[in-house]
Amino acid sequence: KAEGVSEGHVAAGLHDTDQSCPIPHIIFRTRLVRLVFYPQPTAFYAFLLSAQVLICRNYKGDVDMAEIDHFIPLLMQQEEEGMICPVITRGTVHFMWIKHSNLYLVATTNKNSNASLVYSFLYKLVEVFTEYFKELEEESIQDNFVVVYELLDELMDFGFPQTTDSKILQEYITQEGTKLEVTKTKVPTTVTNAVSWRSEGIKYKKNEVFIDVIESINVLVNANGSVMSSDIVGSIKLKTMLSGMPELRLGLNDRVLFSLTGRDKGKTVMMEDVKFHQCVRLSRFDSDRTISFIPPDGESELMSYRINTHVKPLIWIESVIEKFSHSRVEIMVKAKGQFKKQSVANNVEIRVPVPSDADSPKFKTSTGSAKYVPEKDLVLWTIKSFPGGKEFLMRAHFGLPSVEKDELEGKPPITVKFEIPYFTVSGIQVRYMKIIEKSGYQALPWVRYITQSGDYQLRTNA
Repeated sequence: KAEGVSEGHVAAGLHDTDQSCPIPHIIFRTRLVRLVFYPQPTAFYAFLLSAQVLICRNYKGDVDMAEIDHFIPLLMQQEEEGMICPVITRGTVHFMWIKHSNLYLVATTNKNSNASLVYSFLYKLVEVFTEYFKELEEESIQDNFVVVYELLDELMDFGFPQTTDSKILQEYITQEGTKLEVTKTKVPTTVTNAVSWRSEGIKYKKNEVFIDVIESINVLVNANGSVMSSDIVGSIKLKTMLSGMPELRLGLNDRVLFSLTGRDKGKTVMMEDVKFHQCVRLSRFDSDRTISFIPPDGESELMSYRINTHVKPLIWIESVIEKFSHSRVEIMVKAKGQFKKQSVANNVEIRVPVPSDADSPKFKTSTGSAKYVPEKDLVLWTIKSFPGGKEFLMRAHFGLPSVEKDELEGKPPITVKFEIPYFTVSGIQVRYMKIIEKSGYQALPWVRYITQSGDYQLRTNA
């Protein structure tokens, strides 16, 4: 599976790409029913037979449409060899693909195209179709062929991405056939405007903007208790309810900014891999680190970032797993909150792996509840509210069969899921949010901080 570009980063990538690298063909496939569309209309297919093209759109016509028939055999061959690659090549034709639900989305090209652009566009397709159909799968495509093709024509032209904002597309491409005939004659000015992500004439009785700073912690701890890897992946999301065409300026405690201005004092953060929504003026950010933009209306992700730093696990897990041959296994898990006492972790879930042949579970917890999930071979310990600095204990007892099973199983780690509101582990802060609009109205900015678990794993000795 291709995972080079995440779905949340698509918007920025589509508007900062090299226009000399078009996407000539796009293809959808399912496991049994393939969905294919090639970006300039050259040919169209809609087959519902097994392993046949479901939908097809040809934008350039420089790759033989029969080439797509080689994709599934090549992919199956790679799966058998255990060497799956996001780019598959046959002769001069390259297949770039991702998988979503029961669909394969495939782009073909015979040129040295910009791979980042291709994957950004594929993930953007998933985002737009999900906005329209709620679920992107074979059935939703079959039920909405007309809308799908209208969207494909607006999303790309002759291999070049065009209008990719679902909110703007929904202004003139709807799922009601009667509306399609009425609105097709009048295309919103936002399609050709420099600010293509926001319509003109938006009005609200109360002008507000809500800012969510969300950080996910990725931690891997070995069986000896040492942190092997850790980092923080963050994003700043907006819900904008502002009238007119306002300009917003966001200030963070960015270490580079403080160094440039000679104010390198107090808590600052060094952000890496920063990705912005297309609305952000990148030249302004490069020159003085000011995040200046005209925001999309409603919900959007303004930026994402990564902080490569040593992170102390916020919820520390100690476990003792004892197996008594031919009789039982006993598990003791201690969880400790290693964050500020005034903070509280909500909806904590601790997943403890158990042998696949275990039975007769018995549990005892100092707080929360524990249950056995046999289909996943684990114990799920749920704690609704976990204050910082507290320790809790869970004991589990399982029976084992009298005939010992061959030890072919691996040793899955303990995983933890949680969310801590009003707290960021990196210390990032929104210093100010300025809202400038020509009518001069007053607007209220609201900020919320959330820290949550990402890929949070602790290995065990058992």
